Amino acid sequence: MRFVTYRANGQASYGLLRGTDIVDLASRLGAQAPTLRALIETGRAAELVAPHAQAAADHQLGQVELLPVIPDPSLIACIGHNYEAHRIETGREVVGNPSVFLRIPDSLQGADQPLLMPRESDRFDYEGELAIVIGKGGRRIPEAEAWDHVFGVSCFNDGSVRDYQRHTAQFIPGKNFPLTGSFGPALVTLDELPADRVVELTTRLNGEVMQNAKTDQLIFPIPRLIAYISTWATLRPGDVIVTGTPGGVGDKRNPQRFMKDGEVVEVEISSVGLLRNVVKKEA
Repeated sequence: MRFVTYRANGQASYGLLRGTDIVDLASRLGAQAPTLRALIETGRAAELVAPHAQAAADHQLGQVELLPVIPDPSLIACIGHNYEAHRIETGREVVGNPSVFLRIPDSLQGADQPLLMPRESDRFDYEGELAIVIGKGGRRIPEAEAWDHVFGVSCFNDGSVRDYQRHTAQFIPGKNFPLTGSFGPALVTLDELPADRVVELTTRLNGEVMQNAKTDQLIFPIPRLIAYISTWATLRPGDVIVTGTPGGVGDKRNPQRFMKDGEVVEVEISSVGLLRNVVKKEA
């Protein structure tokens, strides 16, 4: 199944995505599951959605404003330097545990909406990543059980304001300007992925490939990330873990290549989807 969160006629909603058709679920499920996060929290998403899976479409994908697939997660944990090529290009040492920083929901934008380059900086960089969304919460989740806690996956662009990222040793300022990252277009359940759950990620800027890798190249695989993060945080349904970006970021190219006003950035992940945004300089 594929789910989208969107705004139509001024009203936020969510629905089941079938090709370009959207079946509105908020109106059909009502108080049982008024949001996609609430649907995930029920633990009965497949059961609740099944009676509506063949319903007539309420909207077309191109006629709605897409929002981040989970607009209100309680946790957005992002992983740094989790592909070897990116670790090398950033000069980071080999470490025994993942590097983690946090984003806030207001920093995220939906697919096909403008990514906002803040007026304080021209060092706005792309970072294509695979995001996972937690379906079943927990603490101290064993790696062997980690995939059982995943509801689905989506595309993510961890847009980074590089100079603010380096004001201190903490990344948070450069990762949390409003509407600098994007998340979507759809949340895709695990049954839509290959049996080994390995997918290929490609980031393009104006059609030029800037990053490319497969998720079996992650230094810390997804089960390890879930186990590690759930050691120090209680994971809840709808929480997001962003698994890391491959090598090829603009900041480490020679010459450097930052995103500019009007440029198109795409994060495409096989079996998952295409996340597209236009960069817009803040007025």
